[in-house]
Amino acid sequence: MDQDLPRITDLLRAWSRGDTTARDKLIPFVYNDLRRRARAALRRERAGHSLQATALVHEAFLRLVGQKSLEWQDRDHFYAVAARVMRQVLVDHARARGAVKRGSGEEALSLDSVLVLTGERPAALIALDDALNELESLDPHKSRVVDLHFFGGLSMEETADALAISHGKAKRDWSLARAWLFRYLQRSSPSGGMSGTSKHG
Repeated sequence: MDQDLPRITDLLRAWSRGDTTARDKLIPFVYNDLRRRARAALRRERAGHSLQATALVHEAFLRLVGQKSLEWQDRDHFYAVAARVMRQVLVDHARARGAVKRGSGEEALSLDSVLVLTGERPAALIALDDALNELESLDPHKSRVVDLHFFGGLSMEETADALAISHGKAKRDWSLARAWLFRYLQRSSPSGGMSGTSKHG
């Protein structure tokens, strides 16, 4: 809720100064929102996927607590970092399930198929993570848009607010990022091409 925003920022800054009681007080303010965002990040999962929203939030928060040298700026900064951490949790979960490496016999997938995170396609998520790491090295801003909107479960409006850009620019960056990811995964697929088409919207 909007009235909680100053309180969250104050607690984050106190946590940055080493106040662990502030960290503990922060949890009730952000837990439900993180869980909502985790459900959004998992909304494309098939029913019965072994990693559920509550487990994703718990693991992500444990990793956030371990960010000892990070200086929290405000609520948007917190959720931006949380989005990246949730992505890391999902990718680590996929790797732990023994996913095969890209290029070792997996059928070619369309970008939209890769963006649908299913428990049956952990290798697709790992391929997407590789592509996003490459995009980050070339255009960190567009990579953050994908992290926030796709992995962090933020709406396009929330993504724009978190990055302090207009809604229109956020939508354009999302579309351009999807197009770039499609081309990258097309070049990297085992068959030298990907099935289907990409929707850049």
